[in-house]
Amino acid sequence: MNENNLEDYIISILKNIYDPEIPVDIYELGLIYDIKISDNKDVKIIMTLTTINCPVAETLPLEVKEKIQSIKHVRNVDVVLTFDPPWSKEFMSDEARLELGLL
Repeated sequence: MNENNLEDYIISILKNIYDPEIPVDIYELGLIYDIKISDNKDVKIIMTLTTINCPVAETLPLEVKEKIQSIKHVRNVDVVLTFDPPWSKEFMSDEARLELGLL
């Protein structure tokens, strides 16, 4: 699996993980800031949460790590949680805004 296909597959997995308070997946919600894939298939995901006090602060990054780690071609996964820049509604995709009635 080449890097582009792997990134697309990772995104498809992320689109099946939902913020429990908002009926939109974490990718469309704009919680994923970056996906980096090294030549040896190590994956680094930089993500945020909707708020610093998000009730899933402990579990959501772990769920992301476990699901991406389960991909056959991925060697290691590092999920980095950041609040810089802080998440805002502007990070949401048009699809997410439509789903939430913000368009």
